[in-house]
Amino acid sequence: MAVPTAYRDLVARAGNRLVLTYNPFEAGCLWLYAEAEWERVRDSVMAQPNTQRVVRTLQQKLVGSAAHLELDANARVSLPASHRAAVGIEKKAVLMGMGGKFELWSEQAHRALIQQTLSDEDLAGGLLDLTL
Repeated sequence: MAVPTAYRDLVARAGNRLVLTYNPFEAGCLWLYAEAEWERVRDSVMAQPNTQRVVRTLQQKLVGSAAHLELDANARVSLPASHRAAVGIEKKAVLMGMGGKFELWSEQAHRALIQQTLSDEDLAGGLLDLTL
């Protein structure tokens, strides 16, 4: 996968090293972290007591399945086939910058995501006060 020009400076500042892992909340999506941000996330997740199944599953999906990647001279990274297959990434994918991480979506899952709409009930808990 070629890293889009708009994100190359950000990735370069991270030493051209990224960590790829599963999104534990949404099918069809992988998460990519700069290495330093990944270490913070990893340490936070692993600090949780693993006596609950949900914590163990989160640790397995995020930490146990993490793959360390490095950009080549052409600003490309090689995504493990196991990760691509698990989320349905074939030839095309959508990379989204999401603040502290990137989300890498299969084309089909991204299409389904953007076709979803939010209702007032979805925006409970103060989110209705957002000015967008």
